[in-house]
Amino acid sequence: MLKVDRLNLYLHGDSLIDEQAITKIEDIISKRISRYPLQYILSESWFYGRCFYVNESVMIPTPETELLCKAAIGFCETNKIQRPRILDIGTGSGVISVTLACELIDTEITAVDISEAALEVAERNAKTLAPDKKINFLKSDLFENLNKTKKFDLILSNPPYITEEEYETVPPEVKADPKIAITSGSDGLDIIRVILKKAPDYLAENGRIMFEIGHKQSEKISQLVESDSCYSSISILKDLNDIDRIVILSCDK
Repeated sequence: MLKVDRLNLYLHGDSLIDEQAITKIEDIISKRISRYPLQYILSESWFYGRCFYVNESVMIPTPETELLCKAAIGFCETNKIQRPRILDIGTGSGVISVTLACELIDTEITAVDISEAALEVAERNAKTLAPDKKINFLKSDLFENLNKTKKFDLILSNPPYITEEEYETVPPEVKADPKIAITSGSDGLDIIRVILKKAPDYLAENGRIMFEIGHKQSEKISQLVESDSCYSSISILKDLNDIDRIVILSCDK
């Protein structure tokens, strides 16, 4: 807001702040007191070292999703995949697609979302942060509008996984997110079930499916995977709070 770095704050700490800046600061404080998310107030959110534009059309990105990006980057680098083909399901603000486009040398990314407003935010972030990268944004209800002959080395998603019951008790900051982006039925697994059923049809040989999950869902998801013969392996990564957070799947199909 003041458009000065920390060093200048130290060097010129005795300077007076102009009235216009004070008014803006007071407005921010009054909104934040009501527990309205600071990211929406400032229209920005930091993710993987980059400042992304956000508004009320998209979920505020969280540190847990950075773990998903790290897993995807590690998979591509370890397996030396040349020009990995990546599908980002429910792209929202585009943090996953933009991050991978920037962190990997060469990618071909398809990012889908059911919300046109969310896609507008994602495209804005791509133009700002990854202007020379190839990201194809597509309006689609999950896999609905995808080319069925196209295969991907990575299928990624931070899907909605909060239950309807849990939604009633989440903090006001979380309730400010679009409900469609965070809730998924009575057990939080409605969207994940669709991903588990349809993603193998779009997965390239030796590819991986990776998605974020809620803190009490790993056992149920493991059961769903084990009951489906097309899956050959499952691994689950924990977040910094030692909570099961990222599912990684491979397929025989």
